[in-house]
Formats: sequence, C-alpha cells, structure tokens
Amino acid sequence: MSRYFFLFIILFIITYGCHHSPYRQTNKSYKKQAKQYSKIFRQQPEMFPVNNAPNASWIGTTNFNIRKPNFVIIHHTAQNSCVQTLKTFTMPKTQVSAHYVICKNGTIHHMLNDYLRAWHGGIGKWGSLNDINSSSLGIEIDNNGFENFTEPQINSLLVLLDTLKRKYAIPVANFIGHSDIAPTRKVDPNVNFPWQVLAQQGFGLWYDTTTDSLPTDFNSLQALRIIGYDIKDSTAAIGAFKRKFLQQDKSTILTDEDKRVLYNIMKKSL
Repeated sequence: MSRYFFLFIILFIITYGCHHSPYRQTNKSYKKQAKQYSKIFRQQPEMFPVNNAPNASWIGTTNFNIRKPNFVIIHHTAQNSCVQTLKTFTMPKTQVSAHYVICKNGTIHHMLNDYLRAWHGGIGKWGSLNDINSSSLGIEIDNNGFENFTEPQINSLLVLLDTLKRKYAIPVANFIGHSDIAPTRKVDPNVNFPWQVLAQQGFGLWYDTTTDSLPTDFNSLQALRIIGYDIKDSTAAIGAFKRKFLQQDKSTILTDEDKRVLYNIMKKSL
C-alpha cells in the first residue's frame, strides 16, 4: 500500500510541477546566463603594455557602481494575449525581450533584472541617444494595437512607473513610447494610450495650454528635434507626435492648433 502511495506522490509532483512551471527551462537558462555575466563583472581589468613604456599595474578604483537605467520605453505587445507575449520573450529565436510585461488583468511579469539590457527598442534614436536599449527599461503592455488599455493595466503601470522613477531617479521627460524613438517603424503604444493620465502623475510631458501665440519664426521641425524626435523622416516624426499628443493617426499635417501644442511641449523640453 505504501509503495503505491509513494508512486502516486511522485507522479503527482511530476505532473503538478510540469503543469505549474511552464517556464522552468527558460528560468534555468536565465540563471545560467546571469551566472556567466557575473563572471565578467568579477574579472580583473586588463593590462595594456605599450612599446618603450613600463608595464602598468592593476590599481582598482574604489569609486564605482552599476550603470542604471535613465529612460522608460512603453510598448504595446501587438499580440493577442499575455501568454503569447511571454512565449515570444522566452524563445531564443525571436531575439526580443522586455523588462516588464503587464497583462490585461493588471498582473506584472518582471522578466529581466533592471540593470541588464533587454532587446526591446531596436534601431531608434531620441535626441543624441542612438543605443536606446543600453540606457532604458522596456515595458510591454498586452494590447493588440487596436483595443483600449484596461483599467487594471494602467493602474499597475502607474504603480510600476512610480517605483522605477523613485528607484532610479528617472527624469519626467524620459518616459516615452516606442514610436517616439522609432517613428518610421513603430506606432506603439498606439493612439488609445492615456499619455495625459501618465503625465498628470509625473511620467512624461504633456501640454497645459494651447493659447500661446506662436513666434513668427517658429520652426516646427526644429521644435520636434528639441523635444527629442529624429527628424530625418519629418513625416514620420510629425506622425509620431500627433499620435501621442493629439491622439490622431490619420494625418501628418500640422494645423495651427497642433503647432501651439508642439510649441508648448517644446518649451517644457528646454
């Protein structure tokens, strides 16, 4: 009797473990890679002997820390479920990842240590910054790109952003979207995303008036550049701006009202 009982327990543990730990292998891979990188951090700095000069000796400085993130990039997943996104981010062949994924019910999955570099931004530019991934945190929100974001998602996002802002002293203006840094390639987090709600809580810029008179020499493209947009493709940059601040994605022409919004945001960026 006891023999069958123990066999039952073993089978139960195996079945339960497999059913409730679908990411057991990917978690194992994560730990392995983290261990490999920890070895790199522990390595003694290399010596660089120069001809006709004495060999340098290693002198370890006492003043250093780990580089921390300075930007937060917000995305929508462009997929149909959180499960699908988590699978995408745990498959080596996809070569994409993010630090956080927020599901429709508000669940936050923290997928990567904040100090490590996720592959979420791709080729992009913001101001003079070209390597976005090396200085940012990526947050993916479960949304196919056309639907509204859920209240639990936004509530969880606000809590997460508050935590990150306090922990890493991230500037208000450095909470931006994927389409901001890659306007020719991306539209996320799409026109339905509540940027104004975030700005009211101190995460990102927003305009507070459109009554300002425009300077006679106001240059729209120059204003976009000052905010941070790459204006190499001016049409794409204008489209990204209107998608975010005017919640319009049908036109890339700046009206006088649009320009007043742009002017106000530009002044906040200075």
